[in-house]
Amino acid sequence: MCSWMMDTFGTESQKEKYLEKLCNMEYLGSYCLTEPGSGSDAMSLTTTAKKDGNKYILNGTKVFISNGGDSDVYLVMARTGGPGPKGISTFIVPKDSVGLSFGKKERKVGWNSQPTRSVILEDCEVSVENLLGGEEGKGFKFAMMGLDGGRINIASCSIGGADASLRAAIEHTTVRNQFGQEISKFQNTQFEIAEMAGKLNASRAIVRQAARLLEAKVPMATASCAMAKQFATDACFDICNRSLQLHGGYGYLKDYPVQQYMRDTRVHQILEGTNEIMKVIVSRSILNSV
Repeated sequence: MCSWMMDTFGTESQKEKYLEKLCNMEYLGSYCLTEPGSGSDAMSLTTTAKKDGNKYILNGTKVFISNGGDSDVYLVMARTGGPGPKGISTFIVPKDSVGLSFGKKERKVGWNSQPTRSVILEDCEVSVENLLGGEEGKGFKFAMMGLDGGRINIASCSIGGADASLRAAIEHTTVRNQFGQEISKFQNTQFEIAEMAGKLNASRAIVRQAARLLEAKVPMATASCAMAKQFATDACFDICNRSLQLHGGYGYLKDYPVQQYMRDTRVHQILEGTNEIMKVIVSRSILNSV
């Protein structure tokens, strides 16, 4: 996501300095939009960036930042102007910037393979050359366009978890015996497997369609990405949850991976915009086209 934003909106000097290292993963990047008081209402963010000669001074706190404290570069949305989206700009903040610090590592239900921390900016200094794109007031647009691809990414992660969960359910139900036969022989199990497979295939189709529309830059791409993210993350979490149920008590043990798939995919219904906000985006697009 950060690499795409840098490639799409960055100046030539910014690309030269950061893009190759982000693409080859010598650098990791973190997207910093969410704040304690602005989650779904992202345009109400209060982090500020005041210009002072040849530098900007940033103050504020970002929360729930993936790889916070471990990433090398932070794309921070901050307010350079008045209220509303046109007052927001995006800044490239290197990890070694003066005034940049991090909160404690959060203890999460899932997603424990990567750290999540707050990003704290206290009179954090960055050069004017670190204003993404070199122009103030474009940051909210950059952030929202970055989220389109992020929603495809998150939906794809859910598909991976659901696929693994379905495979685990098939394997378990064909070897687990109850009442004198494999539990895969019971009609309820067969119906569950069929519904899980259908939801998985439908999720793949809607996500791939959204990815094609985003790549083609069609006007409905944003709504399609939101629709795909909402549908796939809801459907795939349900697949993981059903797989756990088919495992019975074993599914609740950490010896069996299906519980991790369920825990990890649950947050996908919240990340990159809650699924309730996805429905708002989709419905607005539909109603505005009438």
